[in-house]
Amino acid sequence: MQNIFAQIFALIAAAVVLVWVFKRIGLPAILAYLATGLLAGSHGIGWMTNSEEIHLIAELGIVFLLFSLGLEFSLPRLMAMRNIVFGLGTLQVLVTTGIGMMVLKLIGYNTLTAFTIAALMALSSTAVVVKVLKESGTLNIRRGQLAIGVLLFQDIAVVPLLIALPLLANSGGKDVAGAILFAFAKGAFVCIFLLAVGKWLLPKIFNEVASARSDELFVLTTILVALCAGMMTYAFGLSMALGAFLAGMMLGESHYRHQLEAEIRPFRDILMGLFFVTVGMELNLNYLADVWGWVVVSLIGLLVCKVIILAAAAQTMGERKRDSIASGLMLWQMGEFGFVLVALASKHHMFDAGTASFLIALGVLSMAATPYIIDKLDFILDTLNVSGGHDEGEQPQNNDLKSLSNHVVIVGFGRVGQTIARFLKPEAIPYVAVDFNPTLVQEAKAAGETVYFGHAGQKAILKSAGIEKARLVIISFVEYEKSLEIIDTIKRVAPEVNILVRTRDDTHVEQLKLVGVTEVVPEELEASLMLVSHVLFMSGVPMKRILRRVSKERQNRYAFLHGFFAGDTDDLRMEQQDRLEFLHAIALPENAFAVNKTIKELGLLQRKVEISALRRNGTEISMPDESTEILPHDVVLLKGKPRRVERAEQFLLDGLP
Repeated sequence: MQNIFAQIFALIAAAVVLVWVFKRIGLPAILAYLATGLLAGSHGIGWMTNSEEIHLIAELGIVFLLFSLGLEFSLPRLMAMRNIVFGLGTLQVLVTTGIGMMVLKLIGYNTLTAFTIAALMALSSTAVVVKVLKESGTLNIRRGQLAIGVLLFQDIAVVPLLIALPLLANSGGKDVAGAILFAFAKGAFVCIFLLAVGKWLLPKIFNEVASARSDELFVLTTILVALCAGMMTYAFGLSMALGAFLAGMMLGESHYRHQLEAEIRPFRDILMGLFFVTVGMELNLNYLADVWGWVVVSLIGLLVCKVIILAAAAQTMGERKRDSIASGLMLWQMGEFGFVLVALASKHHMFDAGTASFLIALGVLSMAATPYIIDKLDFILDTLNVSGGHDEGEQPQNNDLKSLSNHVVIVGFGRVGQTIARFLKPEAIPYVAVDFNPTLVQEAKAAGETVYFGHAGQKAILKSAGIEKARLVIISFVEYEKSLEIIDTIKRVAPEVNILVRTRDDTHVEQLKLVGVTEVVPEELEASLMLVSHVLFMSGVPMKRILRRVSKERQNRYAFLHGFFAGDTDDLRMEQQDRLEFLHAIALPENAFAVNKTIKELGLLQRKVEISALRRNGTEISMPDESTEILPHDVVLLKGKPRRVERAEQFLLDGLP
């Protein structure tokens, strides 16, 4: 147990250091994970001896990745993409496999080995491509949609391959067609069942979970749903990732989509990192040094062949040349399922250990180079003089939030949030609301409001609301601690955005200003201003004068409204008593220390207490200046925090410091 703990500790420590180093020098985190695996594996330093357990856990990363990918799609959207998935995807896999078989047979491989290698070469890496596209924000542009559609078909094609290869190895080709048809029948049954569960059962389950208002329960349910869907497809001999994708796709139609993605993201990213570590463990540098020339030639050949095949197929189906070549450059690498097929083929002695090591090296290096190629995609296309503007045809298909800019984000869509929205709408100011009340979100969305379910303290939820392009964020509830958490997240995602916060009173105004809030609206003081406005108007004061007074108070940060007389029934917490200012009247006798001294001589401002008024012989002197002399029997009105007022009273009466 201690040995396993030490190995895992060393693995995590190495990953943390390398990810930090790679990020500091501008390299993608995927390469850091691959380097970690290279160090930890048997071909590196070799401290990981329990790699089987690590591989098993790492496979869950693909499950969560496909679940989050499914959230990006709805069934109508998938049907709308059927030409890409089942048209372009089928064409790419079949043509790549066919051409690959011919080339490999010319080299000298037999038909079965050539088919196996060509089939796994035809597959691309969902893990790498989807992760990079998500990070770069290009998942929903046309080239990204082409890549995702082909990847989905490739993931589906893995199922018959996993069934067919052992049958081909053991039966010499007999009854293979029947086995594949049976596999497709099982797949169709599982897909229909999962789609039905996702359509009718999962929304009700998440309605109940969300109503409980428990973050832990929501996270646990999300993980459970993804794993259950994966386990079901696995039980039928299909890919776990396929089940997770179907579950995510069904939930992608619900208003919990953004919250689900936010909850699953930490687990997905950590486990995907672990997956790339396991990939790095398979790379044998000694073998690579011996055959590096052939590996480079093979990488170039793989890149050129897959780009030409996919670009030609996409253009045949009417896609733009620039998008076609771009999607080919995205999908040129070997995929993670290729490693699974290599292991399966090796187990059934379909090729030797040298070929397996060569394919693993080819897969690792192609996956490692892919983030660079995708990052430099436009530069490569411009260098190749591929026609087509950068923006032409590249607008997101899902324009609900992608096209929003200079909008208002309303955090909390209760009564106050809805009132704000009603005033924004007639002014044609776009807005997006986020709320954690499932019933409220459901009702609002049914009425056509742009409201999303989720906790605004999570980066993913704020990014879904387009906060980086927003003009203003309004926190419409009064809970101070909850507001601080959300403000901290906002500042990390969009540090320049303006933030307006509603509070119950002005207790925390200074603290909120210090953390970057643009404007604070204390509702009790604003209610006082509104009430005073009505009182003055009904008393005959001209409206122009009322508005001027109210505006002046707001500009002065409600200074005239600060300080009040406390009663013995005021229910104030200790921290409120320490922060709020009170008014306290003191009648000074003839022998009081302050008598015959000026306000300046008393130095009360140094004690952070001020005399807001004097009452003398029935006449009130409002805001007396520093030269005013205190006389016997004056009533002094002190304003300040309770403890300071108490000490100031003792000072005025007895002269005690």
